[in-house]
Order: sequence, then structure tokens, then C-alpha cells
Amino acid sequence: MRLSIIVPTLNEADTIGVLLADLAPLRAAGAELILADGGSSDPTREQAAGGVDRVLNTTRGRAAQMNAGARVAAGDLLWFLHADTRVPADAASALGAACAGDPCWGRFDVRLSGRHPLLRVVERGMNARSRLSGIATGDQGIFVTRALFDRVGGFPSLPLMEDIAISVLLRRIVPPVCLRARLVTSSRRWETRGILRTILLMWRLRLAYALSADPARLARRYEHGPPRDVERRMARPDQDEGRAR
Repeated sequence: MRLSIIVPTLNEADTIGVLLADLAPLRAAGAELILADGGSSDPTREQAAGGVDRVLNTTRGRAAQMNAGARVAAGDLLWFLHADTRVPADAASALGAACAGDPCWGRFDVRLSGRHPLLRVVERGMNARSRLSGIATGDQGIFVTRALFDRVGGFPSLPLMEDIAISVLLRRIVPPVCLRARLVTSSRRWETRGILRTILLMWRLRLAYALSADPARLARRYEHGPPRDVERRMARPDQDEGRAR
């Protein structure tokens, strides 16, 4: 089963080289590597050109970028990776053992790159929730056999939550394979915005999506993050309640 690896990018010049170095042995062993760029204004495409088989210029948006990569992929197994991911040396063997037949899909466990103790809680929660729910996130490196991917119509055309949406479609056909092998994903989102703020934001967005909120509106909220007073109220509820009285 030939592997095609699809990496959606947007201004990832600072991170793409490390991922491509991790993937070079897989490429040397026959895996196809496709970079689907959504209009980077930095040297992402130029830096990646020598380390991939194809560079695509696509419409911005992870769903559109990953679908564009899948359309030109030659592999029987598609693996979607974020650009800020580190890949373990045994990833290819883990994938081969997981998806020897069709239909099959799944994801890896994930570890966040930072050292803050709260990040350990976040990553354990992500992995446990995924096992219980059968829902995978893009950070976990979703993989799926080509026939199954085509059967569900690829990633739904959403500006956010495309990973949740395709997981729902896929798990209706077959449960995910949840690999214990860990990808390391950048914790920059949590560290830049604040760990607690980011946790609260993602909970709110997932709940809103489950309640059929407009994904475009959720994408705008994701870009701007939660109001800072939300974290302040969570951190100091007694003081705020006193003021309310």
C-alpha cells in the first residue's frame, strides 16, 4: 500500500524544514510527499521545493488544501500532517500495521512540544477524548485509505472543524484506529494565546459547532481568540461575584 503524505501550509517557513527532514526517510522509501500551500507570503514553498514531490498552489483553507492534495495523490493511503509536527521514526511501520486493508482510517496520539505541566494535561485529554468519541483532530495526523476518503467525499468544505466533520463521516463506516505512537505538535497556539484561554476557546467552539453554529463565524472567533475577561472570570470567580453583588 503506497503512502501519500499531504501537508497543508500557510506561512510555515520557520517550521516546514524540520518536518520535511523527519519525512525524508519515508520519501526515500517510496512515500509520496505533497505540499498544498494556501498562498504563503513567506518562503515556505521555496524552502519545501527540494524536499517534496509536488508543491500545489491552492485556495486558502485547510479543507480545500488537503482536498487539493488528495486529488493529485497517487497513494492508496493518505496521511494528512500539519506543518508544525514532528514525526517518530517508526511512523511508517505503525501506519502499515494499522491499515493493511480497506476501509481504514485513524490517527496518532499527540504530544505538545512545550514543557508547561498544563500541556501534559491538555495532550492526555486530547488523546483520551479521541479514543472515547471516535473523533480525530488534525494535530493527530489523520490517515485514511484512498477508497474510504473518496467514499465520504473528502474533507467537508468548512473554514474550521473540517477534521471533526470528516471524523463523523468516517466513523459511521468504520471505527478509527487510535495509534499509541506519538506525533509531537507545536504548543505555540497555547503558549501564545495562553493555555487556559485556548482550552476555553476550543471547548466553546466545539460546543457551538455541535449546536450547529455557522463554521465561518466560529473560524473568525478562532482567529481572534476568546475575550480576555473570560479567563479572568475563570481564574478569579469569587472576586467577580463579589463585585456583582
